[in-house]
Amino acid sequence: MSRDLVVLIVDELTKKVLNSFAHWRKDTLDLHELFEAGGNDPEARTAVFDIVERLVKEGLLAEEGNDFYSLTEKGKAAAK
Repeated sequence: MSRDLVVLIVDELTKKVLNSFAHWRKDTLDLHELFEAGGNDPEARTAVFDIVERLVKEGLLAEEGNDFYSLTEKGKAAAK
């Protein structure tokens, strides 16, 4: 297996977070826009917060300051 080949197993809510950028047609989103991936369910919105933190740690999202985030190249590939 190539070192460049990355296989990601992503749950549905994580997919929604990653696809939020395409949905909103923006390069950067604030945390409140990302919360929309969880809908009106408070538990899902809490899960979105945890997912965003994990995606930053994994290098799929970049923190842009003031609760704004953008997809990294790795994140763009995972969102496809």
